Amino acid sequence: MSRRSRFSPEVKERAVRLVFDQEGQHPSEGSAIQSVAMKVGCSPESLRNWIRKPSAIAVGVRV
Repeated sequence: MSRRSRFSPEVKERAVRLVFDQEGQHPSEGSAIQSVAMKVGCSPESLRNWIRKPSAIAVGVRV
């Protein structure tokens, strides 16, 4: 049985968008990811995976 995600697809989508919206305010994508992850309450690696996931392409976010 697969584990159910703690974060809804809407929260994931919003977090991914926030990373790209705030990227210009940070010296690197990694620091933007870290900042947003702290605000959302997830790990930076989880957020990085959400960004790299193929569904991010459907949202219109670059991968």
